[in-house]
Amino acid sequence: MRERLYQTMIELTNGKWSSSLIRSFTQSKISKHMIPSYIKYFNISTQDTIQKSNDFTTLHDFFVRKVKEDSRPIDKGTTSIISPVDATIETFGDITEDGLFYVKQKTYTLQDMLGSEKIASSFQNGKYIVLYLSPAEYHRIHSPVDGKILRQYILGEKSYPVNKWGLQFGKQTISGNYRMLTELEMPNEKKCIHIKVGAMFVNSIELTNNSTVWNKGEEVGYFSFGSTVVMLFEADSVEFSSKVHPGKFVRMGENVANML
Repeated sequence: MRERLYQTMIELTNGKWSSSLIRSFTQSKISKHMIPSYIKYFNISTQDTIQKSNDFTTLHDFFVRKVKEDSRPIDKGTTSIISPVDATIETFGDITEDGLFYVKQKTYTLQDMLGSEKIASSFQNGKYIVLYLSPAEYHRIHSPVDGKILRQYILGEKSYPVNKWGLQFGKQTISGNYRMLTELEMPNEKKCIHIKVGAMFVNSIELTNNSTVWNKGEEVGYFSFGSTVVMLFEADSVEFSSKVHPGKFVRMGENVANML
């Protein structure tokens, strides 16, 4: 009953008009006055931001703020795969032989997630990790590994919230939300799919890097609201770090897995 009520309320409020209204407000000069309250409400530390809080012209500018380079050191291991974002590890694990994986006791299929049976078949028996960014986090997106882009495409339209309620009660939140997918060939010649999942109301995922090769740690884009990153890996291509566990907060640049 709660799940049905939640989905109905989201469907009633989650449309182009509401997204446009919120986007317009956060990008307006008047939204600048909300920045101090936003910082206080989410208890955000601004010590590592390049700009001072008073220098941001809109709430959106603060939301996509850049941070000092030395505040996010990149793991230098030759086989390491880093977290591409500041985020909480929602879950991680093995993808089944049938291409299934699980988030908040919900079952997802690779085919739904990737929109292609052919692409999905490459990741059966592989691994996955789900990283959740709250509205408080640094929202720039970086490359998790050195890699050559094999394909990049967009799926989905509307989005459910990607917080714990959205994952628990939403309608196939991760595989149904608006999302941008980037398939990379890693140095071990195995494939990784880096999936940027949009959040409710503001589906904006902006690319800032249009090259065909990504270097580990370099910025590739940003989210315009709280969002999620999912990474999928081919079978026998990676192993997760022993320090990785659900609920752990990781900063961009920290090692989360290693190539085999």
